[in-house]
Amino acid sequence: MKILAFSDLHGAPSRAAELVEAAQEADLVLGAGDFCNHRNGLAEALALLDGISAPRVFVPGNHESAEELSQAAGPGVTVLHGAGCEIDGLRIFGLGYGVPVTPFGDWSCDMTEDMAEAQLAPCAAADILLLHSPPKGLADRTGQRQSVGSTAIHAAIARIQPRLALCGHIHDSWGVRGRIGASELVNLGPVPNWFELE
Repeated sequence: MKILAFSDLHGAPSRAAELVEAAQEADLVLGAGDFCNHRNGLAEALALLDGISAPRVFVPGNHESAEELSQAAGPGVTVLHGAGCEIDGLRIFGLGYGVPVTPFGDWSCDMTEDMAEAQLAPCAAADILLLHSPPKGLADRTGQRQSVGSTAIHAAIARIQPRLALCGHIHDSWGVRGRIGASELVNLGPVPNWFELE
């Protein structure tokens, strides 16, 4: 299965056009949150991706709530937040939002580490963990070199050992890759990232 994955679109038309064109070759498209900006323009941002015909699985970022994303998502889009799905035998579990709580204020959709741990607890196995926030200590460094990822997400990846753990959220770490045990971790960014899983 050819998988196209991205994060942090933030409503950018040029980025969306690049993703739509690339997705013509994809069997599955994964979006790791932050489709819009500050809870505004979500429907317009998702409309930019309407040209994608492959099944899509999205998690909310901290710029949109799970409810907002579910309501705005059109046909062919599965929204996950503390839940899983299976597509062509591929098990995907998703968790969105900023973890831990960000300093951005009331507009930001965030969770504490305890909340994230509880949301991830039901996942016993998955081929892909689709996350908005990165794990603590990997692909989570800001421009000030601060490590701002989630301990609960790191523990879940170590426990579940998905084949892929995909995230976004920390713009300064876009493109950073690493491993936690057998799991490949990638902070995606708003560009086409390709993966192949059997």
